[in-house]
Amino acid sequence: MRVLLSTYGSRGDVEPLAGLAAKLRDLGAEVRVCAPPDEDFERRLAEVGVALVPVGMSARALTKAAPPPSALPERAAQVIAGQFEAVTAAAEGCDVLVATGMMPAAAGALSVAEKLGVPSVSVTFQQLTLPSPYRRPLEYAGRSFPLEVTDNRVLWELDAEINNELFGAAINTNRAAAGLPPVGDVRGYVTGSRPWLATDPVLDPWRHAPGFTDFDVVQTGAWIVPDANPLPPDLVAFLGAGAPPVYVGFGSMPMLAATDVAQAALAAVRAHDRRVVMARGWADLDVLDDRGDCFVVGEVNQQALFPRMAAVVHHGGAGTTTTATRSGAPQVVVPQAADQPYWAGRVADLGIGVDHGGPAPTTESLSAALATALNPETRARAGAVAGGIRTDGTAVAAKLLVDAYG
Repeated sequence: MRVLLSTYGSRGDVEPLAGLAAKLRDLGAEVRVCAPPDEDFERRLAEVGVALVPVGMSARALTKAAPPPSALPERAAQVIAGQFEAVTAAAEGCDVLVATGMMPAAAGALSVAEKLGVPSVSVTFQQLTLPSPYRRPLEYAGRSFPLEVTDNRVLWELDAEINNELFGAAINTNRAAAGLPPVGDVRGYVTGSRPWLATDPVLDPWRHAPGFTDFDVVQTGAWIVPDANPLPPDLVAFLGAGAPPVYVGFGSMPMLAATDVAQAALAAVRAHDRRVVMARGWADLDVLDDRGDCFVVGEVNQQALFPRMAAVVHHGGAGTTTTATRSGAPQVVVPQAADQPYWAGRVADLGIGVDHGGPAPTTESLSAALATALNPETRARAGAVAGGIRTDGTAVAAKLLVDAYG
């Protein structure tokens, strides 16, 4: 059985595919992953024995460039064209294509599968692209919904129009060149009739809405890659030299709105007499300080690290939020973009941490948030919720694929 996993996005879009790829290989499948040509993505996939088929430009370079909202249609057109070019070659002879990532990337990959006659599955790592009367859609930068519109049903209609305006021309231009008919509803095309939701049902419960949606959601659980990498000896020594520290890291977010975030976070944690483990990430966090209470790390096994933390301060990516929730550590979520405010809200709603509420933390705002996160009641609640987080999402997804297409 040959499976192609296709995405375009940040680390949070690639990491889950590494987990699914590893499980599929365990079941004897041949797997390829189409993803941006970032070195850390290639290295992560190599760790599970899967080759990266590069698509488009570096995701890190694109993120750091921070193009204005007006450039989104142009960027999307480049992403779609890249999908048609790279995925077409990679999908030849495959038994199934799994498409995820940003909307235009998924639309491009699914179109390639349609052209080649390869069965496809559409997957999302957050439910904000799946229409529901119970919540608002995800807003695109520069395309805010009218303040006077509060009916979620109307907002989802507007969301469909916005997706068509942003991505319709580019996807249909490429489809026409491939001999495919145009799509009139980009979001509906990507969602399809049976989308998969690769999130944990405790952290992110899906509520079916009879009469509102015409699709059936398959919630597999989050796609987690078991990480057996040991923590560096010097980090282990730091952890053992005192009380549990606070982790601060923002993953693949450049933190453009908060240039002094490292110093602000360090001061906030010190205000609570705690030490800090700070992850550089794409924001290149570091501290010029020799007091010995801050340890700076690069790539690190979060699954092993987070359970040893007093609290975890992070950006609210789906993967990091799931890992932190699973660890039982209280959280402070500083959302930057996209689905991150949603995950921050889920953490707050579950009582397992704090939604910082804005992308530019200060010493004062982080200190206030940590006061709640470090409260024993918050830790107790975080520990209780941790026990319900599923770890079999990749096994569920891999079995579904093998049973249906193997």
